[in-house]
Amino acid sequence: MCGIVGLHLRDPELHPCLGRLLTSMLAGVAERGPDSAGVAVYGDRRRCPEGYAAVSLLDAPPDLPVPGALVTEAGDTTVVAAPLPVEELLAAVTGARVVGAGTEVTIYKGTGRPLDLARTYDLADARGWQGLAHTRMATESQVTAEGCHPFSVGPDQCLVHNGSFANHASIRRELVAAGVAFDSENDSEVGARFVAARLAAGEDLDKALRALCERFDGFYTLLVTSADGFAVVRDAIACKPAVIAETPRWVAMASEFRALAELPGIDDARIWEPEPERVYAWQW
Repeated sequence: MCGIVGLHLRDPELHPCLGRLLTSMLAGVAERGPDSAGVAVYGDRRRCPEGYAAVSLLDAPPDLPVPGALVTEAGDTTVVAAPLPVEELLAAVTGARVVGAGTEVTIYKGTGRPLDLARTYDLADARGWQGLAHTRMATESQVTAEGCHPFSVGPDQCLVHNGSFANHASIRRELVAAGVAFDSENDSEVGARFVAARLAAGEDLDKALRALCERFDGFYTLLVTSADGFAVVRDAIACKPAVIAETPRWVAMASEFRALAELPGIDDARIWEPEPERVYAWQW
C-alpha cells in the first residue's frame, strides 16, 4: 500500500518549520505503511553545515576514519558530515552501506512505526527547504532498513514509490550489464537507478521520468527530488492514489489529502489529482 509525502518550501520564512510540517504530513500516511519509514531532508544545516558534504549510512563501523566529521546517530542510520567533496567523503566511509549522499540532503531509514521513527530521526526539529517521507508496507522484499525508501543513488537525488514495477527484473539486468551495482532486491531501487542514470547523462527530471514511463510496466506513483527539482508521475492506469497542492509559498504532494490538511494556507491552495503518465515537475 505505502504512503508518500513531499514538500518544497518556496518561502524562506517557512524553512524553520520544515520538520514540523513534514512530521504532520507523515502522520497523515502512517497507516498506509506501518512496517518502516524513511525521510529525506534538504538544507538541514544541523546535520550538514554549509560547505560540508554528508553521507547517510547503515551498518556504520564504530570508528569512521573521517577527521573533523560531524556524526549523528539516528536509529539504524548514521549521518556523517565533513568539509570534503562528496566523492572524497564516500571514499572515506568504505565498508558501510551508503543510503544517501550530497551537499544538501540527509536521509534516515529504519524499521518500525513511522511516528516512532520520526522521533528517532528528530524530524520535528529539522530545518530546511525541501523534504519527503515514505511509509512502507512491504510486499516484494523483506522488512529491513535497506529496503526502506527513499532510494538515493545519485548526489542529492531521492525517489519514493507507491506501487509495483512488473518488469523491474529485466531492467535491473540491463543496468547491471551496464555496470550499475545494486544494494537491495527492492523494485523501487531499479526505478531510482534508472532515473539517476538518465540524470547523469544530462537529462532533466521531466525527460528522465518520461523515459521511465516508456520503459517500466506496472502501477505506481513516484515522487523524485533533487537539489534543483521536485517531480511527480503516475502510471497509465493511475490506480495508486495521489494529490498535489500548490501555493506561492510551497508545493506539496501526498498519497491522500489528509496529509496536506494542516499545511499553512491549504484553504487557498490549488489542489488536483495528477493525470496518468503526465510528469509534473518544478525546477528551482
